[in-house]
Amino acid sequence: MPLLVLRLPQFERIAWRQGKRAAQRVERATTTAFLEAGSRALRTGDLTAHDCGSDVFVIAITAPSRQARTPSPIDCRSALERIAAAMSLSLDMRVETGWTLLRRFDAAADLGREIETALERGAREREKYEFFAAIGHELRTPLTSICGYLETLLDEGVDAPASRRFIETARREALRMGRLLDGMFEFSLLDLSAESLGNYSCELIEQIDMACEVVRPLAGQRNIRVRRGACDDVRACIERDACLQLLVNLLENAIKYGRDGGCVTIGVRSHGDDAALWVDDDGPGIAPAERESIFGLRARGSQADGRPGTGIGLAIVKMIADRCGGSICAGDSPLGGARFEVMLPRSAVRPAQDDKAVRTS
Repeated sequence: MPLLVLRLPQFERIAWRQGKRAAQRVERATTTAFLEAGSRALRTGDLTAHDCGSDVFVIAITAPSRQARTPSPIDCRSALERIAAAMSLSLDMRVETGWTLLRRFDAAADLGREIETALERGAREREKYEFFAAIGHELRTPLTSICGYLETLLDEGVDAPASRRFIETARREALRMGRLLDGMFEFSLLDLSAESLGNYSCELIEQIDMACEVVRPLAGQRNIRVRRGACDDVRACIERDACLQLLVNLLENAIKYGRDGGCVTIGVRSHGDDAALWVDDDGPGIAPAERESIFGLRARGSQADGRPGTGIGLAIVKMIADRCGGSICAGDSPLGGARFEVMLPRSAVRPAQDDKAVRTS
């Protein structure tokens, strides 16, 4: 018998910070939202339960379906996601989910261990989803670039120098995609415990020029001009592929939110012991209240309505910057939109590792 579990992780924090009465109000609102969502997603005969003062809500799928005696994992996930989405929308709070199978159901039994098992399964499934979503996001960029340049060569009369440049860019992106695939089998894009990316160094102007070439087909779809602004000749403590990945994600984000026919500018300057990379767009900008949360995994700003995206690109940029000993912040752009600025430790020497082909995280 499937046991579905939903948990409100903010409940305990509300109780500590705002007191028992505030927690009780949240609990009542959550219970109401849980029951209303369950009435739409569950069948007659399924059981719901909640202990007073707890942040956990439980469902036992006891009613047989027309197709099978036991619901499939897809049925369990579907019911959980529908109920969790309705609760999150009603409460404006995150809801954690999980499920497990009970060999024998006893309504009076203590289900503490089974609840923990369900939540652990849910956490593992979320990690897998986030990992493959991140991999898909990162592989889509070089693939889009390769296709864009090949289509240009096939459809348009391009002179020999431009053709060679397009082919070289497509080849370089194909090699980078291969390195990304190699790295995928070693560690997750989301694993911050892997080897530091700050053990290497690269020329930032070189990486900026390559990133501009990579995103040019995407920018061309919206007639956006990608321009290199003022650039100091500076090296940073970051591996080359990781730097290119960081820059491409920032440029893609700027192109996504910039105006049709507008402009995106990228540059770098020396800032004490750091190199300051910046990307400007002319879009709607980012509200001050969202300038920290925008870097969370699957977080999207209020201006994201109707725009494609998964909320992963900026989270990966922050992870790369963190693993290099750097930082990232969002602010206002002189173009009228958003500015993203990444601070990376500067490198004064060219280490031996610089010429090695290493994998990105």
